[in-house]
Amino acid sequence: MHRKFGIIRICFTVCCTLSLLSAAPFQHSVEKAAAFAFADAGYFHRFTHEDQHEYTPVGQADLKAWQDMVTLRDYRKAKDGEGLAATANPVLENYKAAKGHIVNTDSVPRTQDRQAEHLIVAVFGRPEFIEATFARFRMYGGTGTAVIYSHRIYGKKIGNVMSAWL
Repeated sequence: MHRKFGIIRICFTVCCTLSLLSAAPFQHSVEKAAAFAFADAGYFHRFTHEDQHEYTPVGQADLKAWQDMVTLRDYRKAKDGEGLAATANPVLENYKAAKGHIVNTDSVPRTQDRQAEHLIVAVFGRPEFIEATFARFRMYGGTGTAVIYSHRIYGKKIGNVMSAWL
């Protein structure tokens, strides 16, 4: 009886080892851990250029066909509220120049307890997609920063779909 359990234990150990070995290549093909979570989705680093870092969820690694993106941006020259405003205003003008429809802007002045903040919400209509962008500018660690969330819906005549999403 003990010998039977010994053989079963050996078979179990061998099977477990083989299953771990066969799973090893699969584990390497899975993406690394998410950098952060937003709206119940893990976001993974996709691209960095200078002080701009872009992240998309699983299944959206193609930066030409993403649906949801978070961009983190450092504006090292912005050291105070005035510098932050001087950073946010050109972004607003760029959105306008790119024929974005400005849905909302909001600025929160600095108080004793809180740094100034700026928000820009814009919608960009393109022939192949509509993109909604929410850009929040704030001071963090003495440096101006922006967190930009963008959502795209691809196709033609999809204004109602974007309106429903918004």
